[in-house]
Amino acid sequence: MTVGQVLLVAVLVLPAVGAALVAVLPGERAARLLGTAVAGLTLVGAALLVLGDHGWFGYGPAPAVQPWHEVDLPWVPGLDLRFHLGVDGISWPLVVLTALLTLLCCGYTVRRVPQGRGSGRALVALLLVVEVGILGTFLALDLVLFFVFFEVVLLPMYAIIAGWGGTGDDLPARDAARAAARKFALYTLFGSVLLLVGVFVVVAAAGTADIVALTGGVGLSRGTQLTAFALLGLAFAVKAPLWPLHTWLPDAHTQAPTVGSVILAGVLLKMGTYGLIRVAVGVAPEGARWAAPILGVLAVAAILVGSLVCLAQDDLKRLIAYSSVGHMGFVLLGVATLTATGIQAALIGNVAHGVITGLLFFLAGAVKDRAHTGALAELSGLRETAPRLAGLLGFAAVASLGLPGLAGFWGEAFAVVAAVERGGPLWTTLAVLAAIGGALTAAYFLRLLRRVTHGRPSPVVGRFTPALAGVELAAWVPLVLLALAVGLLPTLVLGYATGPVDALVGIVR
Repeated sequence: MTVGQVLLVAVLVLPAVGAALVAVLPGERAARLLGTAVAGLTLVGAALLVLGDHGWFGYGPAPAVQPWHEVDLPWVPGLDLRFHLGVDGISWPLVVLTALLTLLCCGYTVRRVPQGRGSGRALVALLLVVEVGILGTFLALDLVLFFVFFEVVLLPMYAIIAGWGGTGDDLPARDAARAAARKFALYTLFGSVLLLVGVFVVVAAAGTADIVALTGGVGLSRGTQLTAFALLGLAFAVKAPLWPLHTWLPDAHTQAPTVGSVILAGVLLKMGTYGLIRVAVGVAPEGARWAAPILGVLAVAAILVGSLVCLAQDDLKRLIAYSSVGHMGFVLLGVATLTATGIQAALIGNVAHGVITGLLFFLAGAVKDRAHTGALAELSGLRETAPRLAGLLGFAAVASLGLPGLAGFWGEAFAVVAAVERGGPLWTTLAVLAAIGGALTAAYFLRLLRRVTHGRPSPVVGRFTPALAGVELAAWVPLVLLALAVGLLPTLVLGYATGPVDALVGIVR
């Protein structure tokens, strides 16, 4: 095996083995430290996957899937299924983001474990299992293998929300966490059924599950592609989530522990948008062309609805949760345009949202830990008692509203540009409405800062512990730096994706 192939396998094996070791290792703190170390090694392996050939040197047009490294082994020979992994410029940024956020979350648990029925050791083990599922989803190049990894995430994330969620030790808080976990599981299972049927339709019609061979709709009739895209698109829309299939998200975010919210918003939602690009659009391009206007309308509806609901929110975590609906609407609008600009906007929007919203949920968790409430009316005057925490919250908010020079700007701005480039009355109207949604985003984040950081300190804020723990800064500083780096140098994300994006758009248009 080459070094690249070893790294591909290692980034899945390390967290899987680490989860097993953490679960059985005696000693609570030692187990959490081991989990953090394993997550760190996984991040190193994920980052090193960038080493390899990034160009197409064959004859003829470049394929839409151009893996830098591949592992292709027999898995179920009787059904012609293969353990096929690969990484390219579309998947690699998400692989690194997943590994980074998992490391930060595992490290965060070293200082504080959310109150719950389980131990910190069990929480870290579950985080590593979730990492295996998310990384496998981004690396799988076999449809059935993709489905298996897609489903790995369900049960451990359910356990994280139900076991460590809620805002206190009282029974109503526990019941609310379990209800949010059940809602998450039911919606995800609904999407899973659609995904399974869509995979079956494609594999039965084409006679293969290989995503590389299927990209471009090879072997699939127009009717099959329309059916497949409808099934796959709905399945990924649940996970993304796309309005009106988004209602599981605010409850899950609000009730999940801090690390659960970070993983959920930072990378789990990206499984839906990545699947939409890699699988739904790639495998059923005729279906994508047919559904593009519908997807565009729903994406803009998500932007506007998410923004308007945020203006009425009075809970910190719930406001950030609904902001994700709007931000992911911009990502889906970019995908819906089926242009190179739009797909690139979706890719950088995915990464920016993961970085910035992950930071926002870390900060919201820190505020809630200190104040024991997330009500905006009870959090005024934060800058007077905890100026550094207020400053970080202000930075994350202006990054999320799309200030130029920070990561959030590129995805939202160029999703609108892509809709204008697509042209025609419908797409021009969608571009204008999306831009209005962007202005509303600025409005609700500025409202958030005015209510939380300004004014006289409320009683709960007046009792704040202003000092920031070292493990908190260790978790937040990398995200601050990454938001700056991607904002100033978007080529860090887009530079590797140009070739595969151009090739994908070539087969869709």
